[in-house]
Amino acid sequence: MRARHAYAALLTALALTATGCHKKQTRAYRPPPPPLAGPSAGTYATRDTRSPVTGSSNSSAGTQPSLPAPPPDVRGKPSLVETGLASWYGPPYAGRKGADGKVYNQNAMTAAHLTLPLGSMVRVTNLTTNQSAMVKITDRGPFVRGRIIDLSLAAAKATGLYRMGVAKVRVEAWAPAPSASPTAIPGGRWCVQVGAFQSEKDAIRLKNDLMRRYTTAKVIEFPGPTGHWVRINPARPDKAHATEVADSIHVSGAEPYLIRTD
Repeated sequence: MRARHAYAALLTALALTATGCHKKQTRAYRPPPPPLAGPSAGTYATRDTRSPVTGSSNSSAGTQPSLPAPPPDVRGKPSLVETGLASWYGPPYAGRKGADGKVYNQNAMTAAHLTLPLGSMVRVTNLTTNQSAMVKITDRGPFVRGRIIDLSLAAAKATGLYRMGVAKVRVEAWAPAPSASPTAIPGGRWCVQVGAFQSEKDAIRLKNDLMRRYTTAKVIEFPGPTGHWVRINPARPDKAHATEVADSIHVSGAEPYLIRTD
């Protein structure tokens, strides 16, 4: 009898030992990433399920992707479609006036472009994340060779660009209605901006040189968050004359940019 009780106790002990060997392993807690939806992002942001290569839908149901639609006052086909690199900008630009004369709000759905008319509505699609957003062009930039658009902080979050910093995008632009002003120039008003100079003296030296070369142009020097800039406004501010000025400037370490000012 005692042997039988001892054998039963041994089986119980072995069962408890086996149960202990299968104890659930603890895993390190990894907090989820912060939400990427910025203010206003819910209105003009969505995910494009099309393949960035073929343009076909990646959804299993085969439904068409839901892209953010332009505002009701924007109709027709885009006036410009281009593909290139996009970046985003926030501080130290927040609180400064943009090219449209208004204070830049990094939490608004806006963007900077070198040549699109101010006020243009643009649909930007991140070709890596397939996220899209509608933005308004309110500023000029990016002043980095090879990039085509600079998004606000809110727009960068809405398109998945915020953490990436730089990404390949598709830009579809709708230009605003032509100005009825009698002083409006067909094709827009253009200028040339050169910089950025780390030394103010270098910028002033170029400004003085350009003032001697282009006596009828307005040449100014001004500081910016990335350095000092020189801007040349030709007497005839159409694109052709601005292009001639840009092509004639060869400064070591500084880039000339053709910019539309209206």
